[in-house]
Amino acid sequence: MNAAGLMVEVFRTNVTDRSQANWIIDRIQNTFQDYRASFDLEDCDRILVVRCTTENVKSSLVIGLLQDCDFIAEVLPDA
Repeated sequence: MNAAGLMVEVFRTNVTDRSQANWIIDRIQNTFQDYRASFDLEDCDRILVVRCTTENVKSSLVIGLLQDCDFIAEVLPDA
């Protein structure tokens, strides 16, 4: 979350292809109804961006969901 209160969290992941990314996006959005997720697989950190429409993104829950699916995710620090 940034200082302006924007409810966005950015993660570095080890997701390597679009089919994996799409599957994870579906899992996130089905598990957390108010979350919207997207990937930038072209970035060297294979970025996952999660936005929430109602509250702060619960980073630990997103990381846990990816870990349960045998992927790695970690929060990228604010630049």
